[in-house]
Amino acid sequence: MVSFFICLFILIAGYFTYGKFVESTFGPDDRETPAIALNDGVDYVVMPLWKLFLVQLLNIAGLGPIFGALTGAEWGPVVFLWITFGTIFAGGVHDYFSGMLSERNRGASIAEVTGIYLGKTMKNVMRVFSVILLVMVGTVFAVGPAGLIVVLFKNNGVSGILTSAPFWLAIILIYYFIATFISIDKIIGRIYPVFGICLIIMAVGVIIGTFAGGYQVPEIWSHFRNMHPSGTPIWSFMFITVACGAISGFHSTQSPLMARCLKSEKQGRFVFYGAMVAEGIIALVWAAAGCAIYGSEGLVAAGGGNSTTVYAICAKTMGSVGIILAMLGVVACPITSGDTAFRSARLTIADWFKIDQNKVKNRFFLCLPLLGIGAILGFGNTFGFIDYSIIWRYFSWTNQTLAMIVLWSASMYLFINKKNYWITVVPATFMSAVSITYFVMAPECLGLIPALKNNTLVAYPAGIIVAILFLGLFIAATKRRSKAEQNQ
Repeated sequence: MVSFFICLFILIAGYFTYGKFVESTFGPDDRETPAIALNDGVDYVVMPLWKLFLVQLLNIAGLGPIFGALTGAEWGPVVFLWITFGTIFAGGVHDYFSGMLSERNRGASIAEVTGIYLGKTMKNVMRVFSVILLVMVGTVFAVGPAGLIVVLFKNNGVSGILTSAPFWLAIILIYYFIATFISIDKIIGRIYPVFGICLIIMAVGVIIGTFAGGYQVPEIWSHFRNMHPSGTPIWSFMFITVACGAISGFHSTQSPLMARCLKSEKQGRFVFYGAMVAEGIIALVWAAAGCAIYGSEGLVAAGGGNSTTVYAICAKTMGSVGIILAMLGVVACPITSGDTAFRSARLTIADWFKIDQNKVKNRFFLCLPLLGIGAILGFGNTFGFIDYSIIWRYFSWTNQTLAMIVLWSASMYLFINKKNYWITVVPATFMSAVSITYFVMAPECLGLIPALKNNTLVAYPAGIIVAILFLGLFIAATKRRSKAEQNQ
């Protein structure tokens, strides 16, 4: 368990050291924030710092740092390293810049921010990509909780309409419509802090219960190898699997929500970088619990990160209290990511077509089709007419690819403003290698071709070559821009 505490210490220290370095590189100042300059009482609303942090944590967390970390633990305690250093040098940097660049550009959605620094073509690609991704995430985070609630009631001997998945799906979608439509501080700003505290308490209870229960967290140095029973390569499968606990492109779609609520730019490090570090700590706890209680083989046999595994870990570490927290977590956490996913989709479309969201009518006409599509997909899946499980497999790859694009955008911003762009270029290059390597050999991507499935001899060089190519393209773009500035 020594390596667990070392990683925990590094994560906390990383916030105060590297997080401070990232903040000083960006250079927050006392300029008027969008929440003050554009306050509309709906999306641009000043919120207190503690609430901003907890809402951001729930926006980005969902079930990612729990399910993803448990699945990542199938590779053994080596996953601690990715969670720790990925959070500090990639995830925290990504979240901070996605939030602060939005804040610097009137709270713009991430697609608009990307277009400002990478061009019109990339902006249009990101617009379409973001809306599709957000609607898909929102729908999945409606269907999943509905099914979990049904299981919970059935296991406790309840029958009737309370065990109907379509009934709960309808309730959740109605809530989503309300949360997407009304002011951010009316529902999200009030209930998210409560669920955020529950998420933190659950993680604290799990790690204390793990040690108190006599479970031994394996050390990194004595298990520094690929422990996955199926021999699935660490690079880059583990790096794609553990997204929200290290770096996740989905976070960039959520950060603008809080960028529109900051009272001061100097709150950014605590809200964006701090929430990412908190998520990394939560992921580290769940990965450690998975390694200690199940082990790699046990986790694979249990299906990795899922509600059943979470339920069992909470029951073993915290007893009946843990079961209550587990059910609250696996039901509430995805819902709190689903509603903000639809809200982000609304804002992305509003920014795209320049639709004033201060008018009730405009918000209504955007919410209706978005939730309508979600309802069609959700009920279609519930009744067995639509199976998007195959499509969902692509989410992990597209999620990390989105993070890569955002980091390249931040790199261009830093170059334009003559600041140290290597703090984003390095993780951008790294994530480029991760995404391309996975795409080449993953079973749901080019791995559909038998010769390429899990073929590291082809995928590893391909990932490195493309990452170097992207780096070269960035350097070439900076030189062209510098030359153009000199000729002006």
